[in-house]
Amino acid sequence: MTTAASDPRPKPVRLAETLRARIREGRYADGKLPTVRELTEEFGYAGQTVRDGMAILISEGLAISAGSRGYFIAGGDAGSVDPAPDTSREIKEIRLQIQALTERVASLEGRAGSGGA
Repeated sequence: MTTAASDPRPKPVRLAETLRARIREGRYADGKLPTVRELTEEFGYAGQTVRDGMAILISEGLAISAGSRGYFIAGGDAGSVDPAPDTSREIKEIRLQIQALTERVASLEGRAGSGGA
């Protein structure tokens, strides 16, 4: 794999793009993605860089981590690489809920700190 040195995008983004394309091509028909070690050797990236690239695919719903067993295509179906259409809506909802909870905690901490309850 040749990665253009002039590509300004971060290495994890470039790695994720390459793996995304390979998944779409059906290169991993068994659903198992290459190991971090295999990818570090192929791309010449540090292990953390590879894990960061895999994290991008996980956040997109394209891959899952099975801990020490490695990374797999989400759902195990190489032909199904597009996340569910409601995924982005669900992520936005989760973020809003986290923000609301963060504001509640801050409010409660403020009351506790001022002596009022």
